[in-house]
Amino acid sequence: MQDHPSFTPKQGKPEDTFNIREEIDKYLIHWKWFVFGVFICFTGAVLYLRYAIPEYKASATILVRDERKGGMATEQTAFADLGLMTGIKNNVDNEVEIIKSRTIIERSVKKLNLHVQYFTEGRVKTLEVYKDKPIEISFFEPKDAFYTAGKTFVVNAVSNGKYEIVSVSGKQLGTYSYGNVVDLGYVKMIVSPTLVKSETKSDGFSIKVRIGKLANVVQSYKARLAIAPLSKNSSVVELTLNDAVAEKAEDLLNVIIDTYNKDAIDDKNFISRNTEKFIAERLQIISLELGDVEKDAASFKQSQGLTDISSDAGVYLQNSVDFEKALIETETQIRIVAEMISFMDTNKAELIPSNIIPNDLTSASLISEHNQLVLDRDRQLKGATEKNSMLIIANTKIADMRANIIESLQRLNASLKIRKSDLEKQVNMVSGKISRIPGQEREFRVIDRQQRIKQELYLYLLQKREEIAISLAVTAPNAKVIDPAMAMGAPVSPQSRNIYFIAIVLGLFIPFLILYLRYLLDTKVKVRQDVESRIPAPFLGDVPKSETQEEIINSSSRSSSAEAIRIVRTNLEFMLTNVPEDRGKVVIVTSTLPKEGKTFVAINLASTIALSGKKVLLVGLDIRNPKIDKYVKLPSKGLTNYLSRPNENLDDYIVRLEGYDRFDVLPSGVVPPNPVDMLMNSKISELFEELKQKYEYIIVDTAPVSLVTDTLLIAKYADAFIYVVRANYLDKRLLKVPQSMYAEGKLPNMSILLNDTLWGKAYGYGYGYGYGYGYGYGYGQDEEKQKAPWWKRFFGKS
Repeated sequence: MQDHPSFTPKQGKPEDTFNIREEIDKYLIHWKWFVFGVFICFTGAVLYLRYAIPEYKASATILVRDERKGGMATEQTAFADLGLMTGIKNNVDNEVEIIKSRTIIERSVKKLNLHVQYFTEGRVKTLEVYKDKPIEISFFEPKDAFYTAGKTFVVNAVSNGKYEIVSVSGKQLGTYSYGNVVDLGYVKMIVSPTLVKSETKSDGFSIKVRIGKLANVVQSYKARLAIAPLSKNSSVVELTLNDAVAEKAEDLLNVIIDTYNKDAIDDKNFISRNTEKFIAERLQIISLELGDVEKDAASFKQSQGLTDISSDAGVYLQNSVDFEKALIETETQIRIVAEMISFMDTNKAELIPSNIIPNDLTSASLISEHNQLVLDRDRQLKGATEKNSMLIIANTKIADMRANIIESLQRLNASLKIRKSDLEKQVNMVSGKISRIPGQEREFRVIDRQQRIKQELYLYLLQKREEIAISLAVTAPNAKVIDPAMAMGAPVSPQSRNIYFIAIVLGLFIPFLILYLRYLLDTKVKVRQDVESRIPAPFLGDVPKSETQEEIINSSSRSSSAEAIRIVRTNLEFMLTNVPEDRGKVVIVTSTLPKEGKTFVAINLASTIALSGKKVLLVGLDIRNPKIDKYVKLPSKGLTNYLSRPNENLDDYIVRLEGYDRFDVLPSGVVPPNPVDMLMNSKISELFEELKQKYEYIIVDTAPVSLVTDTLLIAKYADAFIYVVRANYLDKRLLKVPQSMYAEGKLPNMSILLNDTLWGKAYGYGYGYGYGYGYGYGYGQDEEKQKAPWWKRFFGKS
């Protein structure tokens, strides 16, 4: 709390300003929680790294044949010139999906038996062993349960070259010799020693064998396998796999590449063999058909005595084709012109489609001019009315132009019909000539065509048979291994640097989040800024939380509350500078709600002033719910008795507080049935006049202003009002009550006192507002904290 040299009321409305320093301090004041959070998270990170199983990254690089980017032709190109299979090409995207397919991975896992894992249990964690395991288990004759059930058992070495198999539950399944066949029901196996060939129990081993479900193991590897091209314009692909055992990841990548190549070669050979078989069958059939057709041609010529084919037949046929083509084009043009004429009749003021009138430059030119006139007319229409002379002229031109276009189209239509008639005559004439060609000629053409077709197909199949034979002899794999699989020496997961960084971030973030939510959800008044930002009244000071609710300040008090009250007393003097020195000063203490500490403030403020040598009277005017008797021992009679009885001597009800020479108390007395009527008694005015003559300070403890009107009834007698706001108790929304009281002037010379604050940890603002009296009681407070347990001192609890 700051000790200001003077207090002047603030003008205007309070402003809510964002102070970044205060926001930072609000969290830095809890630095111990942040240190504790970082310590816990860092410890968790250390333990995680201690027990986590590291993973290693293995990678391999291959060149995938991509026919879009060049490469060797496949046997499928045998039918490329027939238009068959031209859409089936290798490309990187397709091949990547094939490599990562469940089928390829499952076959690779089965080949290496990777669904069978071997573990050794250490003191800290269980580790998987791969090539350095002391035994080698060969499985054969597996049943479906071997891949689907999921089994676990333990192999323990015993003396005399034997081993025992124990279930996970500890049940012994049998003792066997190395090399003998063991039937587990779902698979048969042979166990052979590798690294460990022990004859004694001390040299024994214990290996846990876990047979996982094949589908789950395949899915796990499929999810961890990453395949990506090294660049967009390259067919080079990198395969990466993370696993707890580096050697296993290397072996699996190599086997996946090998399986993929074998699968691709098998597919190619399968296609090639079937293609070769198909060609051989077709050659046999076509050879027979070709011989028959050649015999028919020779027989026909011999029987008809033919040696050559008339050249006129070819000429007539060509003319017939040309005339029919011209006739179809003419009919099409007639339909187009008719559609244009129909369009002109139904669309009077629209644009006319251009460039669709065939071979008629006149109509096309007219349509282009018409469309330009329409566009110009539409632009003019945007800025003029339909009665505009320019628009009328434009519409006239458009109408004339449409008439010319229709006339031109009609002429074109007539000429096309004439041409159609001529073409029909030519077609009929040529057809008549063709019909006169000898039937022998037509029959020979049929025979000759069949002969040429069979001959060309026969030669084509012979060529392709030789090409396929060559491709079968030189079948190349789809993927060329550039770099075989190799694992990195250092693990990729977990990375200690990242784990420590995340731990530090979480250690800072979790306390921050808790504090942020705490501030966000807490609507109570906390610090001076909460009050000053909403109430423009002078701020008298803040009083830290008292060690005991019944404490009354004396000359030896050195607590934080005592020092704060003394500074409030000093600041109060500035609020009373306008009061004449020849009479007592009336200070009324009130609050918004009960239990805000107004009585505590009133009695300790009175005692502090009394200790300074002033004659002070504490008046209990909270006659509905008196609280002064909870701090000091007082008689039952008091103010209400004096007001309710005539001709009473006020001195009979005033009590001198024990231990003080100049501190008197006027108790509240019995609770009256009519408090409002009693406070409106004329004796109240006489009471204050009499007290002002006898005492230098009259401290009045009154009722809360939001519940009853008692305080407002006596407000006119006050020289100053101390409005007590309790921190961590009063809702910020209720600050509207003192704000309206100050704005309307209902409480004269009003100032605000913040009570029950948590000094030094008040959400970051203790540093900003606590140094005014920090030196006065800081030393004593440190001594008190030394008495508390260490964990309370660390977290600021005393």
